[in-house]
Amino acid sequence: MTVPEIPQAVRDLAAVGIRSVEVFANSPRRDERAAGAVASDSLMVRAIRAVEDTEPGMAVMTENCLCGHTDTGECHLTVGARIDLETTAALTAAQAVIQAGAGADIVGPAAMTRGTTRAVRQALDEAGHRDVATMPHLIFDSALYEGYRTTMRASPAPAARRPFQISPCSPETAVDTGLAFLGEGADMLLLEPGMLSVDVLASLRVRTAAPLMPFSVSGEYTRLAPPDPATGQRDFRPLAELFTMLKRAGADRIITYAALDLARLHA
Repeated sequence: MTVPEIPQAVRDLAAVGIRSVEVFANSPRRDERAAGAVASDSLMVRAIRAVEDTEPGMAVMTENCLCGHTDTGECHLTVGARIDLETTAALTAAQAVIQAGAGADIVGPAAMTRGTTRAVRQALDEAGHRDVATMPHLIFDSALYEGYRTTMRASPAPAARRPFQISPCSPETAVDTGLAFLGEGADMLLLEPGMLSVDVLASLRVRTAAPLMPFSVSGEYTRLAPPDPATGQRDFRPLAELFTMLKRAGADRIITYAALDLARLHA
């Protein structure tokens, strides 16, 4: 979607009662220092402002990450062969401040690196954005992201799995990481992919009162709401059943590509 298309999309969402939107955007030009992440006129900045200008009451959530700006598609910066966690956290925090200045209500650190949420919270507070919430992403490694990665050009160059994403075989690591993010000052958590996070969602639900937001990612939308070859119409029943399970497990809200479709079906 281009920036000029955003106002109509936002009006469509508001017309069916949807009051929040998650914004993802990348840089057309990439470099090893992810300079586009902190550009004052970036696509993300313009997208946030387009939402705010169209529907001032619409809450804007963002992806706060470097993967759409590095020339490798990685979420972090490097020094030689070493991952530079300190610089990654600092640049991600600077990006969060720019997103907040553009009008974001909730920023979502997504690199899955310890210490980044704390850096983002501190930077927001120092810049006067104490009312902007943080929602770090708690991410399992999964093939369900491939549609998103292709669209965003955010696949790591070697096609290797990102080092900080959690193995689906390690739910206890996901729980510990989520609690660590909350300990760093996170206001809420985004869990993804939604359908692979149900056990972690349930475990976290009994350990924290913080809002928990499963994200039903692109691969879930395409697999659980496939279009009928004859009519082009999608069957949303499997996806709705997944969301019912997520709510049973303790989800406060669910982020999904199907929000507009489901809202129209139940209008």
